[in-house]
Amino acid sequence: MHASEIRSRFLQFFEQNGHAVRPSASLVPGDDPTVLFVNAGMVPFKRIFLGQDRPEFGLRYTTSQKCVRAGGKHNDLEQVGHTARHQTFFEMLGNFSFGDYFKRDAITFAWKFVTEELKLDPKLLRVSVFHEDQEARDLWKEIAGLPDSRIYGLGARDNFWQMAETGPCGPCSEIFVDVAHIAKDWAFPAGA
Repeated sequence: MHASEIRSRFLQFFEQNGHAVRPSASLVPGDDPTVLFVNAGMVPFKRIFLGQDRPEFGLRYTTSQKCVRAGGKHNDLEQVGHTARHQTFFEMLGNFSFGDYFKRDAITFAWKFVTEELKLDPKLLRVSVFHEDQEARDLWKEIAGLPDSRIYGLGARDNFWQMAETGPCGPCSEIFVDVAHIAKDWAFPAGA
């Protein structure tokens, strides 16, 4: 499956689930002097997260945001060429709820997208949660049927989102494919 198909399916899936599809914002944010480039999908919505603006198109958004990570907190520049997953430019797929839904629905949407829409084998999927977030761990067990052995509690560096030193922040989850079972058919650069 090509990236363009994943992008299209993602946006369609969330649109069908009540999210307004928003275009990618400019890589150079015109109204945010705190970042040189947009480095995450939430950057165009910072003013909403901070309570300075109200959402214009409902309480649910979905985007495929063009991002550059070449400095600052989210600097991937030194990893480019050393791993198969770090790039300076990428598109971040995102779904955002501004007070409409929370963890249960976010986890349900994520699981349905990867297992039903992308048809990834659930047996190959693993998730990470912030190690202090028992609620997310319990929801992954309930919604996805995952055992504890496939739920990894990680620290703040990996599973705690924050916009800056102060302000909006919180625990997050990520879904991973266990490629050890299928990697024999793949070629990875050294250090991947």
